[in-house]
Amino acid sequence: MTTPRSRRPRGVVDTSVLVAGISGFRSGIVSSSNPSAQLLRDWIERATFTWLLSEEILSEYKAVLRRLKVRGETVGALINLLREEAELLSPGTKCSISSDPGDEPFCACAEAGDADFLVTLNPRDFPQGALTTKVLAPGEPLPSGRMTKRNASRKQK
Repeated sequence: MTTPRSRRPRGVVDTSVLVAGISGFRSGIVSSSNPSAQLLRDWIERATFTWLLSEEILSEYKAVLRRLKVRGETVGALINLLREEAELLSPGTKCSISSDPGDEPFCACAEAGDADFLVTLNPRDFPQGALTTKVLAPGEPLPSGRMTKRNASRKQK
């Protein structure tokens, strides 16, 4: 049984997690030792969260997967699935949160989409104190509520 769309946590998935997740799929079986693959599998099979993305994020996903020589059919199927099932946002304004300019679209999408979490393998690129979104590693439990800047500041102390 899936969670109703309005009740599901809202999240942004960094490209590092997507790549690690895809590498964890072998012949339709997910490696139990790959939390990124399990996150993707749970999203596909149980709609565990609302995946938030933007055209800029989709472009990065495509470019990185192609550069890593992921089969074109796989990339196309993934992008089509995301276009059908994820929530596509137009964050508009740029933000200056991450030290890595390539990660700014993920921060902007998380903030504009009122994301409950941003999942990444590179937490240093997403400073928790500057985000109202909870920064998670794959395998950590998904939060049920959005952090406020005040709550994020308290966690830093």
